[in-house]
Amino acid sequence: MNSAATSLPRRLAEAAEVSPTLEAFARSLRPVADAVAEAPGWRSLLRGEPVGHALHPTMTDLPLGLWISSTVLDLVGTDDGRSADRLLGLGILSAAPTALTGLADWRRGGDRVRRVGVLHAALNTGALALYSASWVLRRQGHRGAGVATSLAAGAVAGVSGYLGGHMTLVLDSPHESTDADTDLP
Repeated sequence: MNSAATSLPRRLAEAAEVSPTLEAFARSLRPVADAVAEAPGWRSLLRGEPVGHALHPTMTDLPLGLWISSTVLDLVGTDDGRSADRLLGLGILSAAPTALTGLADWRRGGDRVRRVGVLHAALNTGALALYSASWVLRRQGHRGAGVATSLAAGAVAGVSGYLGGHMTLVLDSPHESTDADTDLP
C-alpha cells in the first residue's frame, strides 16, 4: 500500500472532505463567493479565462515566494532587516488578489473541494494575520518577536498549502462541478 495514501496529513485532509462542520462554514461562505466572483467584469479574470487556466495556483507563488524570501533574509541576511521587512509587506499586499482568485476557484468546486477549501481559506487567513502581526512587531522595533511570528505564519501557510495541493492533485480542482450534496445528510 502507498504510504502517502495513509499518511496523517492525507487522512486529515480526507476527513475535512466529509466534515459536516466545514459544510456549514462552506454554505455560509457561498453567498460571499458568489457576490465576489460574479461581480461584473471580474468573473472571467478571477477564473483565469484570459490565460486559459485557473490563476490561483500560479498566484500563490507570489505571496509565498515573498514570505519565504523574507524568512531566508531574516535567518541569513546581513543587513538591518529592511529588505526582509519589505518582502514581508509585499507578500501581505499580494495576498488579497491571490485570495480572490482562490475564492473564484472554490465556488466552482464540488462539495468535497468546498469543505477542504473553507479550511484552506481559514488557515490562509490565520497565516496572513500572523504575517501582518509580524510586520507590525517589526515596525515597532520588536524584530525578534516579528521573526518568530513569521516563522509561525510559515508553518500555518505550509499546512494550508498541503490542503491546496490536496484540492488540486487529489480532488482535481478547479473544474466545473455538478456534484450534488450526496455524501452528507
